[in-house]
Amino acid sequence: MLILLIGAVLAILVYFPSFWVRHVMEKYSKELPTIAGTGGELAQHLVDRFQLDGIKVEEGQPFRDHFDPKDKVVRLSPANFNGKSLTAVAVATHEVGHAIQFHRREKIFELRARYLPRAQMLNQAGVAIMLSFPIIGLVLRSPFAVGMVIGLSLLLQLAGAFAYLIILPEEWDASFNKALPILVDGEYVEQNQFPAIRRILKAAALTYFSAALANVLNIGRWFMILRR
Repeated sequence: MLILLIGAVLAILVYFPSFWVRHVMEKYSKELPTIAGTGGELAQHLVDRFQLDGIKVEEGQPFRDHFDPKDKVVRLSPANFNGKSLTAVAVATHEVGHAIQFHRREKIFELRARYLPRAQMLNQAGVAIMLSFPIIGLVLRSPFAVGMVIGLSLLLQLAGAFAYLIILPEEWDASFNKALPILVDGEYVEQNQFPAIRRILKAAALTYFSAALANVLNIGRWFMILRR
C-alpha cells in the first residue's frame, strides 16, 4: 500500500509539469482581434528587425515549435504560425529568442548544442529498451531480466530528463532575457496581457523538461499493460 501511495505521488510530481505546460498553452490559444499579426508574421518581423541574416521562418509540424540551428530556421506549429493568439505571439518570440542567441554566438546557446542531442538520445534509448520489454520477457522468462529492463529504461529516461534540466538556463534566457523585453519594448501586446505572456513564456521554457519527465510515466504504463 505504501509503495502504491509513493508511486502515485511520484507520478503526480512527474506528470504535473507537462500537464501545466499544455494547460497554459491551450488556455491562451484563443484568437484575439487586438493582435495585429500571426505568430509567423511576428517571427519574420523580428528576424528582420534584429537583422538575423540567414535565419528563415517556416511552418512546421503540430506541437513542434523550435529553432533549428543546423538549418537556421525558426519552425512554428501550424496553430502558432497562423494564429493570432497570446500563445502564438509568445512562442514565436521565444523561438526567435533562440535565433538571437545563435546569431550573437552567445555562450549560453552552447548548452543546447552540447546537451540537447544527449538528452534526446537518452530518452530515445530508454523508450527503445522499454519497447523491447515484451521480447525480452518472452525470450528470457526471468523476473530478474524484466527488472533489469525496467530499471535501465527508467535510468536512461531520468538521465534524459536531467539533461534537459541542464539546458533550462538557455530556455529561460530565450523567454525572459529575450522574448519578454522584446514584447514589452515593442508593445506587441497590451499591458494587461503581460501576466498571461509571462506564464506562456515560463511554459515555453519548461517544454522540453516537462515532456521528458512525462515520458518516464511510459514505464508505468507498459508495466501495467504487460501485467495483464
